[in-house]
Amino acid sequence: FCWDVNIGNHFDLKASVFQAPRRGIYSFSFHVVKVYNRQTIQVNLMQNDYPVISAFAGDQDVTREAASNGVLLMVEREDRVSLKLERGTLMGGWKYSTFSGFLVFPL
Repeated sequence: FCWDVNIGNHFDLKASVFQAPRRGIYSFSFHVVKVYNRQTIQVNLMQNDYPVISAFAGDQDVTREAASNGVLLMVEREDRVSLKLERGTLMGGWKYSTFSGFLVFPL
């Protein structure tokens, strides 16, 4: 089951990329889950293909582990923001993960 709110349709569900409709300060957060497979995952929040923040999960003695992070980010109109799995494997792909963003203050 997938819940998504995409007011304005600025998040491309197929490409998993948000494209900013206007310049401003945005809040972004994400939460990802990895399976027990003795590996470390690293997920980056990307702005125009450049990493801004990362989250890591690397405990090898648990069955499932989550990694989360969030940021306030200055975004220009038409900037692209997305998540990138830098290393590791996520449980069910992105199925059990969340990615949220909203405009805090227009500029």
